[in-house]
Amino acid sequence: MSGLLFIIAAPSGAGKTTLVRRLIARTPNLALSISCATRSPRPGEVDGRDYHFLEEARFHALREAGDFLEWAKVHGNYYGTSRRQIADARAAGRDVLLEIDWQGAAQVRGVFPDAIDIFILPPSMEILAERLRGRGTDDEAVIERRFLAAREEIRHVDDFGYVIMNADLDTAYAQLASIVEASRLTLACQRQRHPEYFERFFPSL
Repeated sequence: MSGLLFIIAAPSGAGKTTLVRRLIARTPNLALSISCATRSPRPGEVDGRDYHFLEEARFHALREAGDFLEWAKVHGNYYGTSRRQIADARAAGRDVLLEIDWQGAAQVRGVFPDAIDIFILPPSMEILAERLRGRGTDDEAVIERRFLAAREEIRHVDDFGYVIMNADLDTAYAQLASIVEASRLTLACQRQRHPEYFERFFPSL
């Protein structure tokens, strides 16, 4: 039995990380893939929980060894997803969630075309700018760079199968959770997860 693979992408400030943390905390049998990153931890972030924080030289060594399913350079830093981590979790029957950018999503689709991809949008660009400034962790130059990058990232929304507009956190979470639940209830997924039932009653399916 192979687990499902979910991709969640969004521009910085759209609320992706908050939604993902809530989803992981409330959803059984859903594992969050912990990405590798070369940037420094933000206040409150923990190595091994939020990211595996690596020196850039170590990151490039792993990339050259083919250890990353996908990788990208974002805002001057490198991010990558462990190929082995994803394969081991899915082989064990666990659903896996990737919190990555649109570039990484495109790479993952090339390897796993069955991935379920979801894009989180801010309700407006004005609100996105307010959220970026409200973090209080970046200077104005960094905020401006992230805002301009967000405009470019949003151009790729039509690459995704599902789109959620995060105007209200509770509503956006309910929509995200419903996508996960519905994906687990497809005939193909149910047949895979309950083979004895389908082989007994519906052997021709």
